[in-house]
Amino acid sequence: MMKVAAVCACVAVSGLAGSATSGFSPYAVQAKDQGKASEGEQKALAKIESSPDVAAKLAAAGEFVKKFPKSTLRSKVVSYVAQEVNKIPDGSQRIIQLEGLLTVFKEPADAEVISPVLVDSYFSASRWDDAFRVASAYLAKNPNDLAVLTQVTIEGVEQAKKSNPKFVPQSQQYGVKAIEVIEAGKKPDTFDDARWAEYQTRWLPTLYQSLGMLSLMTGNKADARAKLDKAVSLNASEPFSYVLLGTLVNEEYQQLAQQHKTLSPGPLRDAVLKQAHGKLDEVIELYAHAVGLSEGNAAYQQLHDQLFQDLEAYYKYRHNGSTEGLQQLIGKYKKL
Repeated sequence: MMKVAAVCACVAVSGLAGSATSGFSPYAVQAKDQGKASEGEQKALAKIESSPDVAAKLAAAGEFVKKFPKSTLRSKVVSYVAQEVNKIPDGSQRIIQLEGLLTVFKEPADAEVISPVLVDSYFSASRWDDAFRVASAYLAKNPNDLAVLTQVTIEGVEQAKKSNPKFVPQSQQYGVKAIEVIEAGKKPDTFDDARWAEYQTRWLPTLYQSLGMLSLMTGNKADARAKLDKAVSLNASEPFSYVLLGTLVNEEYQQLAQQHKTLSPGPLRDAVLKQAHGKLDEVIELYAHAVGLSEGNAAYQQLHDQLFQDLEAYYKYRHNGSTEGLQQLIGKYKKL
């Protein structure tokens, strides 16, 4: 696992934007649910929005739930207040306030509104244990929340890249579920068409790639190959999938190369060498693919440079010490 983590360490997956609950305006809800809200509720909602700062909004929201504990707008109020707290720049203060909300808004439904925002804040503060603890409790009750499923999967993978395998089982579980939700076409009610399209086109291949990497790290090579092949089929222009595939095939080559060294001269030794060369040629192709796609991409520069050194060495071995044709091979895979 450490070996694969070293390959992954120089690649950073971009953060999952918009993972927390989307923003909410009390006046927007008032217009939508005018027939459901009493005049007193409407005035209380307006007071929350017009309050000058977070502390005042919290106080007004507390008054609202005390006065209207069974209001159909309660979850909207809690969501709005949580988002206002989430705007606090200081991460520690933001977490303190969000944790405080759970002591004020004590209904189970309140926690389901606050928890995704709190999870996001924990991740931002690198409080991994707290983030996964709250996320696990939340997802136990909301197993199809695609945004949270995807976020915890990606964050767990990032920790695995840093040689912290603690969250690998959870990441695998949530990643599989996220893929299931996307492929079943279960568009969340809170997603607009643009956000849903992003999960189908960007996050679905990323999830397959992430699960493939975790399978590779944990030694499940067959599953790793299947997941990574799927990632490539969904997004053929993402270089890191080819890096992981190349790492997988390179391990197979190394095993064959070691086996070849132990055999006496003869047909079996020659057959193993031929098989090893076939694997190495596959590695060269995959590495060339990754190098070509990553060229000029600052996020992959370190990986590109390291990979090119291995690619060049392997290519020279298979071409009698020459690099003639290497740049043409790489050029096939450069983005136009």
